[in-house]
Amino acid sequence: MYAVPLADDAELAPLEPWQAVEFFEHMERARGNTDPWIPWATRSTDLESARATLQGYADRQAADTGRIFGIRLGGRLVGGVMFVRFDAATGVCEIGAWTEKDGEGRGLISAAVRRLIDYALVERGLHKVEWWNSSGNARSRAVAQRMGMHHDGTMREHVLHNGVRQDYEVWSVLAREWRAGEGAQPG
Repeated sequence: MYAVPLADDAELAPLEPWQAVEFFEHMERARGNTDPWIPWATRSTDLESARATLQGYADRQAADTGRIFGIRLGGRLVGGVMFVRFDAATGVCEIGAWTEKDGEGRGLISAAVRRLIDYALVERGLHKVEWWNSSGNARSRAVAQRMGMHHDGTMREHVLHNGVRQDYEVWSVLAREWRAGEGAQPG
């Protein structure tokens, strides 16, 4: 219910706490892609913690400060996107994404991120969408580049994750750039 098509046999739909079993099973398959980079994924190690992750996003959704969506391919959860932060008052949000191996190389992350950018900048009227990634995560950086985002800067040793201080890059696209076609428009 409430799914948006992304490609043949692929859709984007909200992830909710009642889907914790499916989410946890997916996270177990995605560990190689998520754990080096995403703190909440590293903490979603059992059914209880997976449910807590989804409940945290449900609480953010209720407060209009964040939201999480799953990407399903052939009905199977293979990845997702989220509004890590969503601040309508300041007009700025941050989008993030992840996938397991079965979701790679199909353009699903790009299609889903385009949907979220469109929602934030066009439908909700926000001013800017940000994308933050570890400098070591080339796949994440590539998403920002495909979206036509600008590299705003790199924060040195900004995040301590898995015992390692990681540099974080910040990318962004402004509403006027997106509407002018400077960002990657849905197509």
